[in-house]
Amino acid sequence: MENERIKVLIGDDSASNGVRVAAKLRENGITAYTRRKNSRAILDSILNDRPDVVLVDLSLPDADALMVMKQVKEAFVSPPAFIVVSDVKNNFIERQVMENGASYFLSTPYDLESISYIVKSVCRRPISVNCADTEIMVTDVIQKLGIPAHIKGYHYLRTAILSAIEDRHLMECITKQLYPCVAKKYDTTSSRVERAIRHAIEIAWDRGNTEIINSFFGYTIDSYRGRPTNSEFIALVTDKIRLKLKNASIN
Repeated sequence: MENERIKVLIGDDSASNGVRVAAKLRENGITAYTRRKNSRAILDSILNDRPDVVLVDLSLPDADALMVMKQVKEAFVSPPAFIVVSDVKNNFIERQVMENGASYFLSTPYDLESISYIVKSVCRRPISVNCADTEIMVTDVIQKLGIPAHIKGYHYLRTAILSAIEDRHLMECITKQLYPCVAKKYDTTSSRVERAIRHAIEIAWDRGNTEIINSFFGYTIDSYRGRPTNSEFIALVTDKIRLKLKNASIN
């Protein structure tokens, strides 16, 4: 997998835009190809060519990107990541695009040099990582947040995060995919894994370093509820570490 190039579909075959973007991606080792700026042509290409990432304008002559994303989501268990481009920049449109399944909202004009980085950052393909480095990073985060190493939840949480980094699709349904994955490795049950992880997070919130917790989680957690849910905690830690790993691979 690590030797396979990321494949990107660009829903615009114009020389002034789509072809230029494709050329820039190829310069950076990414397989890129263009199709007509038409929802049918884009959908057919997604179904037949199975790209990892789709770069498409929000407004198409015969439809819009939201409709394309909806149809793709219905057709695939693991759909490609969508980067949606728009010449209109406002919070409402961006929120609508992201809530309908886009991985990135890109307003024009944009820096052509940034495209490769954005593509690599949103690609949903499992990334190739140095296992030792990843384990060190995960262990360091858990310990800094104040989770003691002697409790079961520490080990379950560490394994859950490492598993989610390796395969982010495990986070799509944490109770049916991630917990059973962890439970199998420790010869226990999913419910015990869930309870132990919840207990570990509670300890971190009650006894951990408040400054470190706030700097790490910021305002991403509901202040009224207090601590994050298991899925929120695992997802945030996983995303932060995956981003660090991808930045390292790009640099």
